[in-house]
This record gives sequence, structure tokens and C-alpha cells, in this order.
Amino acid sequence: MKKSVFFGSVTAVALAASGALAAEGDTLKEVKARGVLNCGVNTGLIGFAAPDASGNWSGFDVAFCKAVAAAVLGDATKVKYVPTTGQTRFTALSSGEVDLLARNSTWTFQRDTDLKLDFIGVNYYDGQGFMVRKDLGVSSAKELNGATICIQTGTTTELNLADYFKANNMDYQPVNIDSNAEGEQQYMAGACDAYTTDASGLAATRASFADPEHHIILPEIISKEPLGPAVRHGDNNWGDITRWTLYALIAAEEYGVTSANIDELAKSSNNPEVQRLLGTTDELGKMIGLDAEWAKRAIKAGGNYGEIFAATIGEQTPIGLARGLNAQWTQGGLMYAMPFR
Repeated sequence: MKKSVFFGSVTAVALAASGALAAEGDTLKEVKARGVLNCGVNTGLIGFAAPDASGNWSGFDVAFCKAVAAAVLGDATKVKYVPTTGQTRFTALSSGEVDLLARNSTWTFQRDTDLKLDFIGVNYYDGQGFMVRKDLGVSSAKELNGATICIQTGTTTELNLADYFKANNMDYQPVNIDSNAEGEQQYMAGACDAYTTDASGLAATRASFADPEHHIILPEIISKEPLGPAVRHGDNNWGDITRWTLYALIAAEEYGVTSANIDELAKSSNNPEVQRLLGTTDELGKMIGLDAEWAKRAIKAGGNYGEIFAATIGEQTPIGLARGLNAQWTQGGLMYAMPFR
């Protein structure tokens, strides 16, 4: 018994030290030593991050976790998915429990400064909306005066909701929930007239219903929600690795690099940007502590940004989201990558 307690104590100390190392600014070293990327994700949001019956995770945010693991560890499967709620996500990141947060999180002033998080970029431009049952007979959010509304605590949606109703001289009764799963349950049980969150999250939630055609997403978008992955403040190299992995996925779509043609383009492309992106010229990987083909592996893991979008949340999926603001900048959207030079 004493021996078990001793080794248990040693293990606990080792784990604590490991988390402290990551929290203090050497995440790349910690991830490589562990051999697994700890990625904070949603507790379950179809299309973005959700496990299947066998515990296999998939989705838009999951694809980014895989891309980072492929870039850093050479294997997109070397990911431990850590489910987080709106209330636990930032603590999980700041404490070192996760190395990367890829969980429908809005980049805000307070989170960037007061919480000491570094958002590495925007991977989805969104806005807050409302979902109601068709039989409620409501066609506009401005008809929700006096409604009960399900809302996740610890999110930007709480403040947005209060501001919107105040600005429109309306009242509402909040029904506080901790997760999207609870929100779905409460909404379906009739505990609230409307459910509010990011419009993409509403589309994902509705797609999971047995009768999605009986629910509508109202036309009003009441906020700006630039969603993006986040890392701890102060670990600049890890921030660079994750940031440029995101940019690699976006740039690959712009340059026509796909999971199908990437090997051929690595051999034959005459585009200097593509050559640098795929590691056939220059030594960009060395600048961030990785090898030459880090970005190539990240792209091969799930495809470029457009491929990931189409496969997980696009118009041909049950989620059915159009690219909209998330189209490439050359197509009238906001998605673009910094130059690889």
C-alpha cells in the first residue's frame, strides 16, 4: 500500500510538473515529449466537434487539432480530445490541461488581455442568432418580447442577448445552461421558447434533431463573433506554430493545393509561394522548431481550409452552411493567409 501511494504521488507530481512546463511557455517541448496533442474541444457539437458511438471525434474544429498534430508530431491521430464547456474552456487552457483550444470561441478584447489568451487567427466568422419552433409563430427576433431563452453561461452570448433586448426595449427570461447538449435538451423539452448561440451552432444543433424542418433560425444576426483557436499568452513559438498551421490550410486553398494533388505539386509547382508552403524551398520549418514538411503534413491531414469546410459543415452536409464571409478573399469573403515568405 505504501509503495502504491508513493508511486501515485510521484505520478501526480510528474503530471503537475508537466502541466506547469506547458503553462510556463515551452508547449512544443512538452507536446513532443508527451507524443500527444491535448486539444480542447466542444463537449459535442455536430459538424464542429463531436464523438461518434465508438468515441472517434470529427468536425471542423477537430480537423484543426489533427492538422496541428500532423505538423508537430507527424501523425494526425496523435490527439487527445478534451471536452470543455463555456465555463471550463479557458481554465483548461491557462492551467496547461490542454495545449490548444479549438472550440467555437469568440476573440474578444477581454479574453485577449484580461484572460491572457492569444487567439491565433479567425477560422470562422459568425454571429449570434435565435432558433425557435415553427409553431411558435415567430418570424423575427423582435417578436420575442417576454420569451424564455436558453443561453449558455460563460459566453459572449449572455452580454449580446442583454444588449439586444435592452436596445429594443424588450424583456426576456433567461434559462441558463452549461453546454450545447443541455441547451438542446432544454429547448426540445419546451423549457424555453428560443435558443440563442452562434448561428453556425444553431444550424449544427438543428441538424441533429429528428424533425429539423419544424425549427427555424430567425433572420436577425445580433453580433459579430470572430471564432478562432487560442493558445496561452507568452509562448510565442507555440503561437507561431498554431497560427501558421491555420494560415497554411487557408493558403493551400488559395493556391489550389489539395489533399489529392499535394504530392504532385510538391514536385512540380513553379509557384514560389507553393514551394515555400510545401517545404521544397527555403527553411521555414526550422524557424519554428519543425522540419521542412510540417505544413505539407498539416494540409494532407484533412485537406485545405475549403476541403475541411465542405466535408464538415458545408452546404452538402446536414449542417448546410454556405461559405459566406468564410469564403476566400478572392471570392468576396474574409479568409486569407499571410504570405509564406
